[in-house]
Amino acid sequence: MSGSGSGDGEEFVGWEEKPKPYIFYKDRPEWSDVQPVPQNDGPNPVVCIAYTPKFQDVYDYFRAIVHRNERSSRALKLTEDAAILNPANYTVWAYRRSIINDLKSDLDEELKLSTKMVFEHPKNYQIWFHRMAIIDWLKDPGDELSFIASVLELDSKNYHAWQHRQWLIRKFNLWEGELEFVSSLIDRDIRNNSAWNQRYFVISNFKDINSTDIVESEVEYSLNKIRLTPNNESPWNYLRGILQSQCLYKNTSLRAALDTMVNNNICSPFLEEFRVDIIEEQLEDGIGNKDELLDVAKDILDNLSNTLDTIRVNYWNYRLKKINRQYSNAADVE
Repeated sequence: MSGSGSGDGEEFVGWEEKPKPYIFYKDRPEWSDVQPVPQNDGPNPVVCIAYTPKFQDVYDYFRAIVHRNERSSRALKLTEDAAILNPANYTVWAYRRSIINDLKSDLDEELKLSTKMVFEHPKNYQIWFHRMAIIDWLKDPGDELSFIASVLELDSKNYHAWQHRQWLIRKFNLWEGELEFVSSLIDRDIRNNSAWNQRYFVISNFKDINSTDIVESEVEYSLNKIRLTPNNESPWNYLRGILQSQCLYKNTSLRAALDTMVNNNICSPFLEEFRVDIIEEQLEDGIGNKDELLDVAKDILDNLSNTLDTIRVNYWNYRLKKINRQYSNAADVE
């Protein structure tokens, strides 16, 4: 199709439009009634920020419309320019929402702008908060879960995306299918702590976390992942969260799994810490031979402080002193 022209005789140069040259607000006739308000840095500023002429022009006029409390279509466009120049400016977004609310602007169009800006600045809190407000006004989640999933494809540990997802799920009761979504992320990256956190969020809010069947199912799920990567802290933390209201030594499947790992010579500080926690519970409840339990606890804690987790040597020494102080009969315990 080379050499084809447009209907008015002009040469066709491609599908993409050439960017229009920027016209300063001070040079736009439709803004001639507004007196720009320069930034006031005080009489003797120590270090002035070297704003670009475009930035200074846009924000001088933004301050002017805020001062006038103008809520108009042109003011809405101005806040878009201001947000693009500084997407972290909370005041710009807040004022933009007030204009949108007054003008009853098209919220779907606003969502499109938000989508573009999220992909350009995926970890900008103000953009995500603005998006949340627009969806809240729409009272419809639409395809937001899919949108968030596409953002997580770029960075599966984006805190802002996960925070937004949790708000959306709670707001619109979108629990169904979330556990499967999270499981797929964990399968792809077993060390994705954000996905593990989301799994706990779903289980603790949507499922009965005190149900024996749920607990046992999640314990087995965690242990299966631990067997794959025993030095990955994420499933261990998840396991601890699932069992936080239960007595560890009474969970026979957990103890059997830990014993098997020990017998298979698995070296993991998280495994050993669980073993110490179980021993402490047994000592507290008077279960088992106290002297034998103290000896095992000492061996484990010595191994942690001297070999497996030397970075936390002071913590492990503290744990050992605490156990000895509470449960040992030796007179010379410090």
